[in-house]
Amino acid sequence: MKTQFPLFTVLLLVSLASLSADEQRELVLVAGQSNAVGYDAYANELPADAGDKEVMFWWRVGDPPPDDFDVTSGRKWTHLQPQPKGTPMSKLEATAARSGRQYGNFAKPEGGFGPEMGFAREWRAKGGKPLAIVKAAFSGTGMRTDWNPADAGPAGACYRALVGETKAAMAAAKDKGITLRLRALLWVQGESDANAADAANYERNLGAMLAALRKDLDAPELVALIAVNTRFGNDKNPFMPKVIAAQQALAAKDKLCVYVDTAGAETLLPGRTHFTAAGTLEVGRRFAEVLAKRGWEK
Repeated sequence: MKTQFPLFTVLLLVSLASLSADEQRELVLVAGQSNAVGYDAYANELPADAGDKEVMFWWRVGDPPPDDFDVTSGRKWTHLQPQPKGTPMSKLEATAARSGRQYGNFAKPEGGFGPEMGFAREWRAKGGKPLAIVKAAFSGTGMRTDWNPADAGPAGACYRALVGETKAAMAAAKDKGITLRLRALLWVQGESDANAADAANYERNLGAMLAALRKDLDAPELVALIAVNTRFGNDKNPFMPKVIAAQQALAAKDKLCVYVDTAGAETLLPGRTHFTAAGTLEVGRRFAEVLAKRGWEK
Protein backbone atom coordinates (compact mmCIF):
# COMPACT_ATOMS: atom_id res chain seq x y z
CA MET A 1 0.00 0.00 0.00
CA LYS A 2 1.49 3.31 -1.07
CA THR A 3 1.59 6.21 1.33
CA GLN A 4 -0.10 9.36 0.02
CA PHE A 5 1.25 12.76 1.09
CA PRO A 6 -0.75 15.99 0.89
CA LEU A 7 0.45 18.40 -1.79
CA PHE A 8 1.61 20.89 0.86
CA THR A 9 3.82 18.23 2.47
CA VAL A 10 5.33 17.30 -0.89
CA LEU A 11 6.16 20.91 -1.68
CA LEU A 12 7.67 21.38 1.79
CA LEU A 13 9.88 18.32 1.38
CA VAL A 14 11.07 19.55 -2.03
CA SER A 15 11.83 22.97 -0.56
CA LEU A 16 13.81 21.48 2.33
CA ALA A 17 15.74 19.27 -0.08
CA SER A 18 16.74 22.28 -2.16
CA LEU A 19 17.91 24.11 0.94
CA SER A 20 20.06 21.20 2.06
CA ALA A 21 21.51 20.97 -1.44
CA ASP A 22 23.00 24.46 -1.32
CA GLU A 23 26.52 24.42 -2.73
CA GLN A 24 29.47 24.30 -0.31
CA ARG A 25 33.08 25.06 -1.13
CA GLU A 26 36.43 25.31 0.59
CA LEU A 27 37.75 28.88 0.56
CA VAL A 28 41.48 29.49 0.23
CA LEU A 29 43.14 32.91 0.30
CA VAL A 30 46.25 33.80 -1.72
CA ALA A 31 48.21 36.86 -0.59
CA GLY A 32 51.66 38.40 -0.37
CA GLN A 33 53.94 40.29 -2.72
CA SER A 34 55.15 39.86 -6.32
CA ASN A 35 55.67 36.10 -6.18
CA ALA A 36 52.07 35.78 -4.96
CA VAL A 37 50.98 38.09 -7.79
CA GLY A 38 53.03 36.01 -10.25
CA TYR A 39 54.93 38.93 -11.73
CA ASP A 40 57.13 36.80 -14.00
CA ALA A 41 54.78 33.82 -14.38
CA TYR A 42 53.71 34.60 -17.93
CA ALA A 43 50.16 33.76 -18.95
CA ASN A 44 51.23 32.38 -22.34
CA GLU A 45 53.36 29.76 -20.58
CA LEU A 46 50.45 28.33 -18.59
CA PRO A 47 49.28 24.94 -19.91
CA ALA A 48 45.54 24.82 -20.57
CA ASP A 49 43.37 22.93 -18.11
CA ALA A 50 39.59 22.70 -18.57
CA GLY A 51 39.24 22.02 -14.85
CA ASP A 52 40.07 25.66 -14.09
CA LYS A 53 36.47 26.54 -14.91
CA GLU A 54 35.31 24.48 -11.94
CA VAL A 55 37.14 26.75 -9.46
CA MET A 56 35.50 29.96 -8.27
CA PHE A 57 37.95 32.89 -8.38
CA TRP A 58 37.93 36.44 -7.02
CA TRP A 59 41.03 38.61 -7.29
CA ARG A 60 42.73 41.95 -6.77
CA VAL A 61 46.39 42.41 -7.67
CA GLY A 62 48.62 45.41 -8.18
CA ASP A 63 51.11 47.75 -6.55
CA PRO A 64 51.10 49.37 -3.13
CA PRO A 65 48.96 50.98 -2.02
CA PRO A 66 45.81 49.27 -3.32
CA ASP A 67 44.06 51.72 -5.64
CA ASP A 68 42.12 52.12 -8.89
CA PHE A 69 45.14 50.96 -10.91
CA ASP A 70 44.80 47.41 -9.54
CA VAL A 71 43.57 44.58 -11.73
CA THR A 72 40.44 43.02 -10.23
CA SER A 73 37.66 40.57 -11.02
CA GLY A 74 35.26 43.49 -10.73
CA ARG A 75 34.24 42.50 -7.21
CA LYS A 76 32.45 39.46 -8.53
CA TRP A 77 33.10 35.75 -8.76
CA THR A 78 34.46 34.26 -11.95
CA HIS A 79 36.44 31.10 -12.69
CA LEU A 80 40.15 30.45 -12.19
CA GLN A 81 42.25 32.14 -14.88
CA PRO A 82 45.39 34.21 -15.45
CA GLN A 83 44.98 37.85 -14.59
CA PRO A 84 45.50 40.61 -17.18
CA LYS A 85 48.15 43.27 -16.80
CA GLY A 86 45.61 46.06 -17.08
CA THR A 87 46.84 49.65 -16.97
CA PRO A 88 49.01 50.05 -13.89
CA MET A 89 50.30 53.49 -12.97
CA SER A 90 53.20 54.51 -15.19
CA LYS A 91 56.57 55.58 -13.83
CA LEU A 92 55.78 59.14 -14.94
CA GLU A 93 52.46 59.09 -13.09
CA ALA A 94 54.18 57.63 -10.05
CA THR A 95 56.72 60.43 -10.07
CA ALA A 96 53.97 63.04 -10.35
CA ALA A 97 52.13 61.40 -7.47
CA ARG A 98 55.37 61.31 -5.46
CA SER A 99 55.13 57.56 -5.21
CA GLY A 100 58.12 55.49 -6.24
CA ARG A 101 56.40 52.20 -5.50
CA GLN A 102 54.87 51.32 -8.83
CA TYR A 103 56.06 48.06 -10.37
CA GLY A 104 53.25 47.08 -12.71
CA ASN A 105 51.00 44.14 -12.08
CA PHE A 106 52.85 41.76 -14.39
CA ALA A 107 56.00 41.89 -16.51
CA LYS A 108 54.30 40.94 -19.79
CA PRO A 109 51.36 42.53 -21.63
CA GLU A 110 49.41 39.27 -21.56
CA GLY A 111 49.43 39.24 -17.76
CA GLY A 112 50.26 36.33 -15.51
CA PHE A 113 49.25 34.08 -12.64
CA GLY A 114 50.26 33.18 -9.12
CA PRO A 115 50.49 29.97 -7.08
CA GLU A 116 46.71 29.69 -7.10
CA MET A 117 46.97 27.86 -10.43
CA GLY A 118 49.27 25.08 -9.31
CA PHE A 119 47.44 24.81 -6.02
CA ALA A 120 43.98 24.42 -7.55
CA ARG A 121 45.11 21.91 -10.17
CA GLU A 122 46.94 19.74 -7.63
CA TRP A 123 44.01 20.03 -5.21
CA ARG A 124 41.64 18.71 -7.87
CA ALA A 125 44.08 15.95 -8.82
CA LYS A 126 44.04 14.78 -5.21
CA GLY A 127 40.25 14.64 -5.19
CA GLY A 128 39.82 17.79 -3.16
CA LYS A 129 36.47 19.33 -2.34
CA PRO A 130 35.00 22.07 -4.59
CA LEU A 131 37.21 25.12 -4.28
CA ALA A 132 36.92 28.91 -4.18
CA ILE A 133 39.96 31.20 -4.16
CA VAL A 134 40.27 34.85 -3.13
CA LYS A 135 43.54 36.48 -4.18
CA ALA A 136 44.76 39.84 -2.87
CA ALA A 137 48.44 40.36 -3.62
CA PHE A 138 50.58 43.45 -4.13
CA SER A 139 54.13 43.63 -5.50
CA GLY A 140 57.03 44.92 -3.45
CA THR A 141 55.16 44.94 -0.14
CA GLY A 142 56.51 44.43 3.37
CA MET A 143 55.05 43.55 6.74
CA ARG A 144 55.86 46.88 8.40
CA THR A 145 55.11 49.07 5.39
CA ASP A 146 51.95 47.46 3.96
CA TRP A 147 50.55 44.50 5.95
CA ASN A 148 50.44 46.02 9.44
CA PRO A 149 46.96 45.36 10.88
CA ALA A 150 47.53 47.87 13.68
CA ASP A 151 48.08 50.77 11.27
CA ALA A 152 45.00 52.61 10.00
CA GLY A 153 47.05 54.41 7.35
CA PRO A 154 49.12 53.36 4.33
CA ALA A 155 51.13 50.79 6.31
CA GLY A 156 47.99 48.73 6.81
CA ALA A 157 46.40 49.24 3.40
CA CYS A 158 47.24 45.85 1.91
CA TYR A 159 46.05 44.05 5.03
CA ARG A 160 42.74 45.91 4.91
CA ALA A 161 42.40 45.07 1.22
CA LEU A 162 42.81 41.37 1.96
CA VAL A 163 40.19 41.47 4.71
CA GLY A 164 37.82 43.61 2.66
CA GLU A 165 38.05 41.49 -0.49
CA THR A 166 37.54 38.30 1.51
CA LYS A 167 34.45 39.60 3.29
CA ALA A 168 32.96 40.94 0.07
CA ALA A 169 33.63 37.66 -1.73
CA MET A 170 32.04 35.59 1.02
CA ALA A 171 28.97 37.83 1.06
CA ALA A 172 28.63 37.61 -2.73
CA ALA A 173 28.86 33.82 -2.58
CA LYS A 174 26.21 33.70 0.14
CA ASP A 175 23.88 35.73 -2.07
CA LYS A 176 24.28 33.00 -4.68
CA GLY A 177 23.41 30.28 -2.17
CA ILE A 178 27.03 29.15 -1.88
CA THR A 179 28.51 28.49 1.55
CA LEU A 180 32.26 29.06 1.78
CA ARG A 181 34.27 27.43 4.54
CA LEU A 182 37.44 29.45 5.10
CA ARG A 183 40.27 26.96 5.31
CA ALA A 184 43.70 28.36 4.54
CA LEU A 185 45.90 31.28 3.61
CA LEU A 186 48.64 30.74 1.02
CA TRP A 187 51.22 33.39 1.83
CA VAL A 188 54.20 34.17 -0.43
CA GLN A 189 56.07 37.13 0.96
CA GLY A 190 59.21 38.14 2.84
CA GLU A 191 61.56 39.28 0.11
CA SER A 192 60.85 42.94 0.89
CA ASP A 193 61.65 42.28 4.56
CA ALA A 194 65.09 40.87 3.77
CA ASN A 195 66.86 44.00 4.93
CA ALA A 196 68.57 45.33 8.05
CA ALA A 197 65.51 47.24 9.26
CA ASP A 198 62.89 44.50 8.97
CA ALA A 199 64.40 41.00 8.99
CA ALA A 200 64.84 40.93 12.77
CA ASN A 201 61.15 41.73 13.32
CA TYR A 202 59.70 39.51 10.62
CA GLU A 203 58.55 36.66 12.84
CA ARG A 204 56.76 39.02 15.21
CA ASN A 205 55.15 41.08 12.44
CA LEU A 206 53.92 38.10 10.44
CA GLY A 207 52.62 36.44 13.59
CA ALA A 208 50.69 39.57 14.53
CA MET A 209 49.15 39.77 11.07
CA LEU A 210 48.02 36.14 11.14
CA ALA A 211 46.47 36.60 14.58
CA ALA A 212 44.62 39.70 13.40
CA LEU A 213 43.44 37.98 10.21
CA ARG A 214 41.96 35.04 12.12
CA LYS A 215 40.15 37.48 14.40
CA ASP A 216 38.93 39.88 11.70
CA LEU A 217 37.63 37.04 9.51
CA ASP A 218 36.21 35.12 12.47
CA ALA A 219 38.33 32.14 11.44
CA PRO A 220 40.28 31.00 14.54
CA GLU A 221 41.26 27.73 12.84
CA LEU A 222 42.60 29.34 9.67
CA VAL A 223 45.71 27.50 8.55
CA ALA A 224 48.55 29.66 7.24
CA LEU A 225 50.90 28.09 4.71
CA ILE A 226 53.83 30.50 4.50
CA ALA A 227 56.59 30.65 1.91
CA VAL A 228 59.20 32.94 0.39
CA ASN A 229 61.52 32.85 -2.60
CA THR A 230 64.58 31.46 -0.84
CA ARG A 231 66.84 32.52 -3.73
CA PHE A 232 65.80 36.17 -3.68
CA GLY A 233 68.89 38.33 -4.21
CA ASN A 234 70.54 35.65 -6.32
CA ASP A 235 71.69 33.80 -3.19
CA LYS A 236 73.66 36.87 -2.10
CA ASN A 237 71.19 38.69 0.16
CA PRO A 238 72.54 38.24 3.71
CA PHE A 239 69.10 38.77 5.26
CA MET A 240 67.22 36.05 3.35
CA PRO A 241 68.36 33.30 5.76
CA LYS A 242 66.95 35.40 8.61
CA VAL A 243 63.55 35.73 6.92
CA ILE A 244 63.50 31.99 6.19
CA ALA A 245 64.43 31.22 9.79
CA ALA A 246 61.70 33.57 11.00
CA GLN A 247 59.06 31.77 8.94
CA GLN A 248 60.28 28.42 10.23
CA ALA A 249 60.28 29.66 13.82
CA LEU A 250 56.73 30.97 13.53
CA ALA A 251 55.59 27.65 12.07
CA ALA A 252 57.19 25.83 15.00
CA LYS A 253 55.26 27.99 17.51
CA ASP A 254 51.89 28.24 15.77
CA LYS A 255 50.14 24.87 15.36
CA LEU A 256 48.07 26.32 12.51
CA CYS A 257 51.07 27.63 10.60
CA VAL A 258 53.20 25.56 8.19
CA TYR A 259 56.42 26.61 6.49
CA VAL A 260 56.47 25.54 2.84
CA ASP A 261 59.97 25.29 1.42
CA THR A 262 60.27 26.64 -2.15
CA ALA A 263 63.86 25.47 -2.69
CA GLY A 264 64.24 24.01 -6.15
CA ALA A 265 61.27 25.84 -7.66
CA GLU A 266 62.55 27.51 -10.83
CA THR A 267 63.45 31.21 -10.61
CA LEU A 268 64.07 33.65 -13.43
CA LEU A 269 67.71 34.33 -14.29
CA PRO A 270 69.81 36.34 -13.94
CA GLY A 271 68.47 37.93 -10.76
CA ARG A 272 66.26 35.11 -9.39
CA THR A 273 63.87 37.75 -7.98
CA HIS A 274 60.77 35.92 -9.18
CA PHE A 275 59.59 32.42 -9.87
CA THR A 276 59.07 31.50 -13.50
CA ALA A 277 55.76 30.06 -14.72
CA ALA A 278 57.05 26.55 -13.98
CA GLY A 279 58.34 27.63 -10.58
CA THR A 280 55.07 29.33 -9.69
CA LEU A 281 53.09 26.21 -10.60
CA GLU A 282 55.49 24.13 -8.49
CA VAL A 283 55.05 26.38 -5.44
CA GLY A 284 51.29 26.08 -5.79
CA ARG A 285 51.51 22.29 -5.99
CA ARG A 286 53.58 22.23 -2.82
CA PHE A 287 50.93 24.25 -1.01
CA ALA A 288 48.29 21.73 -2.09
CA GLU A 289 50.40 18.77 -0.98
CA VAL A 290 50.88 20.26 2.48
CA LEU A 291 47.20 21.08 2.89
CA ALA A 292 46.15 17.66 1.63
CA LYS A 293 48.21 15.99 4.37
CA ARG A 294 45.79 17.53 6.86
CA GLY A 295 43.01 15.44 5.38
CA TRP A 296 41.05 18.25 3.72
CA GLU A 297 41.25 16.84 0.24
CA LYS A 298 38.35 14.46 0.98
